[in-house]
Amino acid sequence: MPAVTRPAHATGEYLVDYEEKVFEDVKAAPGEKALVTFHTVAFEGSVGLVNLLQATRLQRKGYETTILLYGPGVTLGVQRGFPTLGDEAFAGHQNYAKQLTRFLQEGGKVYACRFALQALYGHGEGALVEGIRPIHPLDVLDLMLLHRKAGAVILDTWTL
Repeated sequence: MPAVTRPAHATGEYLVDYEEKVFEDVKAAPGEKALVTFHTVAFEGSVGLVNLLQATRLQRKGYETTILLYGPGVTLGVQRGFPTLGDEAFAGHQNYAKQLTRFLQEGGKVYACRFALQALYGHGEGALVEGIRPIHPLDVLDLMLLHRKAGAVILDTWTL
């Protein structure tokens, strides 16, 4: 049987070339918009957190960025914690709230569908992270269409 002769990886080592950037660093032109939609359940995979990070990156690149939480996506925007709201019961428990709060503080807009919030998940508007604006379910499609008409960058986040 062959013997492993290489030493184990050590903390601080580089395994890939993280400095090489292949494409130009694209920035938004004045007035360009972006929309990131979420139809995904909190904690059911990485897509929700990854695209919250993408939304923040779009905002920092100069896009007027909006997040839409609808269907199970509203679960990303509700306050949570244990034993009390805001407490982090395990590492990463407040990731969604922290990312949404940072995004809002940096000038982004976040909307959550009232129908999904109440009818599907049994939450009231007071359950939302501060700064998230609840919207009528008929506004969900119109928000998407307005961004499409504006030529926005649109990232649709779906799981289930």
